Amino acid sequence: MAKRPNIILILIDDMGWKDLGCYGSSFYETPNIDRLSRSGMRFTDAYAACPVCSPTRASLLTGKYPATVGITDWIDWNGHVHPARGAVIDVPYLKELPSSEHSLASAMREGGYQTWHVGKWHLGGEGHLPQDHGFDVNIGGYHMGSPGRGGYFSPWSIDPLVDADVPDGTYLTDYLTDHVVELITGAGDEQPFFLNLWYYSVHTPIQAKADRIARYEQKSCDLGLDQLETFSEDEFHPCEHKKDQHVRRRLLQSDPVYAAMIDSLDENIGRVLDTLNATGHADDTMILFTSDNGGLATSEGSPTCNAPLAEGKGWMYEGGTREPLFVSWPGRIEAGSVCDTPITSPDIYPTLLEVAGLPALPDQHVDGESLGPLLHRRGELERASIFWHYPHYGNQGGTPGSSIRSGDWKLIEFFDDGRRELYNLRLDIGEDDDRLDAEPAIAADLHNQLAAWRESVAAKIPAPNPTWEPPPAVA
Repeated sequence: MAKRPNIILILIDDMGWKDLGCYGSSFYETPNIDRLSRSGMRFTDAYAACPVCSPTRASLLTGKYPATVGITDWIDWNGHVHPARGAVIDVPYLKELPSSEHSLASAMREGGYQTWHVGKWHLGGEGHLPQDHGFDVNIGGYHMGSPGRGGYFSPWSIDPLVDADVPDGTYLTDYLTDHVVELITGAGDEQPFFLNLWYYSVHTPIQAKADRIARYEQKSCDLGLDQLETFSEDEFHPCEHKKDQHVRRRLLQSDPVYAAMIDSLDENIGRVLDTLNATGHADDTMILFTSDNGGLATSEGSPTCNAPLAEGKGWMYEGGTREPLFVSWPGRIEAGSVCDTPITSPDIYPTLLEVAGLPALPDQHVDGESLGPLLHRRGELERASIFWHYPHYGNQGGTPGSSIRSGDWKLIEFFDDGRRELYNLRLDIGEDDDRLDAEPAIAADLHNQLAAWRESVAAKIPAPNPTWEPPPAVA
């Protein structure tokens, strides 16, 4: 029997589609990640299952759409209940990954894999942590969705890391990678490992090492980026408690601190690759790299820009859900290959089972389809459409909605005002040319598919907010 591969699932937090050199960034420098991308297949039209984090994370571990799981928004771990923030009222949703879900890690462990989680979790607290969902090892995973009050430099306020024995000022991304290096080095050759490497980067707070910040400040100056208009404010925030505030959009990638943060992340990915080489595991390890939602481009400092994609994290447009995603598996996946087939987060579960040589679990990963035919160039996927359902107001300015992509076409339905928009993404990646009126038959077909899908998964629809008042008119 052939040796089963080790598997590493690298999930970055809030990394946008264009935040890497291999996806077109000219300001951020990511030589190690770019090298990893070139060693396998890069997907141009890969999607997160949701424009915010927790639902996508649940989707990866269950093989289901967020609406199927019941986690449709980020889990507010401090107990805050979302208010009626706009023209409609946010729907209720689960605040932890249900114990009834047979997670990807559980399937891997039952199949003989060592299972390790390192980094952010954000899928529930006590009783719903990584060790409760099939992981043998949990380093840094808790209910919190960001590094918290302490930020990225120790001492940290993340509960599992409060007592970490490290010098003050230790950078969290470095610390997590230190543990990855230890785990891989001590793994041995008898039992394959599944490493769920979910970095906290590049989520807020945007913090990086001073020397790296200085280098990108100089680069910004040399390129003249510090002289360009960086932000636009042309729209009022739709949420009730922010209705007198503008949505602040970054127009180009130019933030030196964010660039330095990505630089440190890239260095640590390089350390993981070097460790695989040093331990002899490089040739028998499959690595999948992606992000949980789009780059933060319209609020909270708006540290990045997703152009030519529209908007970013928290929005139903492409900038909120289209992600970098590539898969490297030496000798099995063609180096330098590119695939433009649309894929989505639920596909990862059945894909990794196939890679591991484990049986499919169709009753579990009901919304996913293995990417094996694409990765090995033996055919196409069977499904015709993929779906999103985000019935919430995003903190970043986005409004509640559902959407469908079928072929080149994407339809979005917004719940707060009932409008629909239709785009041909092959011709209009920036979603500038709404074709709803020009293509009524296509729009009707996609809307019928979307409505039927919502009904099939019992998706919750926001109700009207009787206390809502529209924002002030723009002068």
